[in-house]
Amino acid sequence: MEASIMDGPKRRCGAVSGLTTVKNPISLARLVMDKSPHSYLAFSGAEEFARQQGVEVVDNEYFITPDNVGMLKLAKEANTILFDYRIPTSGYETCGSGVESPLQMNGLPISVYAPETVGCVVVDREGRCAAATSTGGLMNKMTGRIGDSPLIGAGTYACDVCGVSCTGEGEAIIRGTLAREVAAVMEYKGLKLQEAVDFVIKHRLDEGMAGLIAVSNAGEVAYGFNCNGMFRGCATENGFMEVGIWE
Repeated sequence: MEASIMDGPKRRCGAVSGLTTVKNPISLARLVMDKSPHSYLAFSGAEEFARQQGVEVVDNEYFITPDNVGMLKLAKEANTILFDYRIPTSGYETCGSGVESPLQMNGLPISVYAPETVGCVVVDREGRCAAATSTGGLMNKMTGRIGDSPLIGAGTYACDVCGVSCTGEGEAIIRGTLAREVAAVMEYKGLKLQEAVDFVIKHRLDEGMAGLIAVSNAGEVAYGFNCNGMFRGCATENGFMEVGIWE
């Protein structure tokens, strides 16, 4: 598992990768930001830091479910990287483990959906933004593979103008430094938040598929994706709440 968090006002950040026993990776990423001299810890070093900080840990078996064991078996038999199998394949020809897909990851064919990444962006009444992202990565990924979620500027970014969290094809998000790019076009092109999100989704993903959520220091909320759907939700301090999947 891997995760990252970033505090916009001073661009402080913390990230972790290669976790196998930490129950809540995002909590450890926060401690890396607040309690260590570093921005990124991985594998055995991250696990050791978790124990030093008293973070809740569990046996690795805690994360293993019968459904995912079955899907991993199918993935290994098909020699492919699987995304989420819960989105129905009927009518959505680019989704699901049983569907032939023309989409590729670094030039190799994959079965695609919107991955099981969890992200959060927030802005307070003083316009301070923050962002965080956590994931278990791809099913049947290569040992040692690190995705976009723990990479500051790729899957997560926050600064004085916005906070952004991404989900989707990690390799495409990394290549496009997607989260940072939203802030960059706001800063350098003077775009509003939704305009920046739309520009980045259209022009910075090449042939990759991804989505993102974002907030600005003005309290704007925005999202964008170039796949069939993206699970998302929004809440404000006055009680407004909204959830969505499709466009």
